[in-house]
Amino acid sequence: MRAGSTAVAVLAAIGLLLTACSAGGSGTRDEGPANRGETVVSPSPTVAPSSSAAPAPAADVDPVQLIKNDPKVSQSVKRELQPCSADDYPVDVSYGNLTGGSASDVVVNVMACDDAVGTGTYVYRAEGKKYQNVFQDEEPPVYAEIDQGDLVVTKQAYQKGDPVEYPSVEDVITYRWTANRFTETDRHRTHYGRAAGGDAPAPTEN
Repeated sequence: MRAGSTAVAVLAAIGLLLTACSAGGSGTRDEGPANRGETVVSPSPTVAPSSSAAPAPAADVDPVQLIKNDPKVSQSVKRELQPCSADDYPVDVSYGNLTGGSASDVVVNVMACDDAVGTGTYVYRAEGKKYQNVFQDEEPPVYAEIDQGDLVVTKQAYQKGDPVEYPSVEDVITYRWTANRFTETDRHRTHYGRAAGGDAPAPTEN
């Protein structure tokens, strides 16, 4: 479980991730942070969670095609999922063991080209030779990563006048795969005020 990071650190991390985008989502990580969207959970066969790391998916897993072929993904996300330059897509991909399946789960974060803000995050679970959408959040800014077998979703909220780099609120939500679905197990919120005499935010946590 991860505590809320500072807004600057999260946005800087997302900015760096954007540079690793590629047509096949080659900017992958072993474990890889920020709802309109309600969380979508799809039933899956009962599987006993395992603490051991699952094997990585085949190299031909294409995160862009996963998103574009997924009927649960909104048309707005599909429409905006275009290369930022040449064949470089704004997609960040992580592989890891979230659901205890026989193969690694795939976490896909879709971002905007211009500011690297996360527009949607998705988790795909291997079922045979196909991947099933078992989680999604399409309310930006949003970003998900794998942390010690848990799914950690970072979301930020802006008030009027907030610059992109300084949101007013940041929520870090932890989900765990239980009874064939992701269940929220922890939520950590940080409120960012303005430091006296400066522009940098002064965080208060609860």
